[in-house]
Amino acid sequence: MNTETIPKTPTLKEKIIDELKKASVLFLYFGTWFCALAFLGETALDIRAIPLTIFWFTLIKAALCAKFMLIGQAIFPIKVNPQHGIVRSLFIESIFYLIVVLALNYFEVGVDGLIHGKNFFTSLAAFGESNPLHVFAMALVYWLIVWPYLIFTGFKLSLGSSATLLILFGPKKPS
Repeated sequence: MNTETIPKTPTLKEKIIDELKKASVLFLYFGTWFCALAFLGETALDIRAIPLTIFWFTLIKAALCAKFMLIGQAIFPIKVNPQHGIVRSLFIESIFYLIVVLALNYFEVGVDGLIHGKNFFTSLAAFGESNPLHVFAMALVYWLIVWPYLIFTGFKLSLGSSATLLILFGPKKPS
């Protein structure tokens, strides 16, 4: 008699709930970073009244980045090779996700140009102030945003969700 338990296949409802949780966490993560960067940018301009609309656009971009990140993970799942460790296993994937984020930023600039009556491709060419060094600096910042998320995900894949959360946040307080 075989006493092994067969792993339970998640239901459609459980899969949807899991995807919503992942999307929410990514949205909060990207939203926090992007709002902080937008706030930094606005304060650097030394404008006294910071327009709140920049934060709405930033949150929309965070939601889009979260969705595209999840689509990217569905197409190119995150895998950790125990022989290479988390960092080496995920480095190439971090570059892939960086490209996704940069592509979104280019698209955002093009759409913003259309909204303001400019040509889409002319707006794309103006991305990063038409300065390749500025685009590289932005790419580096975006990579630094994506990289910790991937490392966290790598830990969850390697150790399991419960162990990772226990290591990072300690044990749950009894209710």
